[in-house]
Order: sequence, then structure tokens, then C-alpha cells
Amino acid sequence: MNQLVIMNNQQAVTTSLSVAENFNKQHGHVLRDIEAFKKDVSNFGEMFEEGDTPDSYGRPRKTYFMNRDGFTLLAMGFTGKEALQFKIKYIEAFNAMEAELTKPKSQAELIAMMAQVNVEQERRINEAEKRVGLIEEKQKNISNILLLNPAEWRSKVTTILNRIGQTRGGFEEFRNVRNESYEVLEQRGRCKLEVRVNNRKKEMALNGVPKSKISKVSKIDVIAEDTRLTEIYLAIVKEMAIKYQVNAIEIA
Repeated sequence: MNQLVIMNNQQAVTTSLSVAENFNKQHGHVLRDIEAFKKDVSNFGEMFEEGDTPDSYGRPRKTYFMNRDGFTLLAMGFTGKEALQFKIKYIEAFNAMEAELTKPKSQAELIAMMAQVNVEQERRINEAEKRVGLIEEKQKNISNILLLNPAEWRSKVTTILNRIGQTRGGFEEFRNVRNESYEVLEQRGRCKLEVRVNNRKKEMALNGVPKSKISKVSKIDVIAEDTRLTEIYLAIVKEMAIKYQVNAIEIA
């Protein structure tokens, strides 16, 4: 059996993995129960801290660290004689660990604690730097998308919308994504694309354009004929690319 209560960030805590093991529950169900508290427990972050622990292969595995209050809240719904015994053992373990924390420290222990604090601070700094790096990369990606050459916009738009369709599951999503872009354009541009398409076809027919060519007129064609709509539409597609995190390298 794993240690019931451990030290984490100078606080006595237990883990979702420990609770799952000792109360004979699936870890995924314990995670689900913990995350169900988020919307109703205002101080959720004070009781539960999301992190990870290595599995048997060394891969990071999502884990929640919880203090005494978090454990009490979670275990409140565990019933049965065996569950009661484990609750008592956890309470005793919390008491013992917290008592240990309040004992006077020797100089060697204080030095060790300071070293642990420094290691933890370095870990947090490294994590913050990684997050900043990811944010900077995302901003760079957004900038590249926003700087797409308008002269090539039709091919770029097709590529971007196809990428978004793949992200959303493919098949019908390819059509849904394009229709969504048109709907937003009609709202912002205060226009009816279908009306414009029909008017364009009528005009072409009056000018003697072959029916085979008339039948190929599409909404993207009438957008391309109007500079204002083109600018609005390109902005909409760029916004969608950013929202669905399309990689600018893939559309270069």
C-alpha cells in the first residue's frame, strides 16, 4: 500500500491515485468526482491541485493532490464499513503528518527544507517559461496567419477551412465549416450570398455565357467580385483559423 499522506509544496496531502487504490475505485472515476466539484466549490483550487505522476512506464499521468479538506469532501460520499476504516486511517495519517510539520526543526532540517523550496521554485519557473514559450509560439502562428497574402486568398481559405473540418471530425464537417463561414459573412457584411449568386447567373445568361459555365458560379465567386466582402471574409476565416489553432506552416 502506498503512503496515505505525503508532503507537497510544504503541505500534507494525499493523491487521487492513493484514494482510488485504497478505496478500491477506478482512478478515472475519482478524477471525475473531483472535477465535479469545480462548478460548485468556490475554493476548489485551495483543496485540490492538478498535477501528474509517472505511471509504470514513466509517462505522466493526470493526478490530483488534495489537502485534508479536499479529502474530506471527496470521501464524504464513500460508504461501507471498509470505507469507514480507511477514512479513519487517512485522518490519522493527516494528523501525524501535520504534527510532524509543527515540530521544531533542526538546522539540518531547515537547510533541507530550503533546498526543497528552491527546487520547487525552480520547477515552477521552468513551467512558467515553457508556458510563455508556448504562448509566444501561438502568437507567432497567429501573426503568420494574419499576414497571408490576400492575392492568394481563395486557395488559402480552402486549405484553412479544410484543416478546420479535419479538426472537427471530417466528413460533413467540411461542408459545415464552409457554411458557417458564409453565415458569419452574411451577418457582418449584411448581404445574402445566394441572392448575389442568382443575380450573377442571370446577368451571365443575359450576356450569352454558356450554361456549363453559369452552373459553376459559387458563393466564393461573388465574394471575390466585391472587395469589401473579400476583406470581411478573409478576416472571418483568419479568426476561425486562430480559434481552431490551425498551424500557419501547414497553409504556407
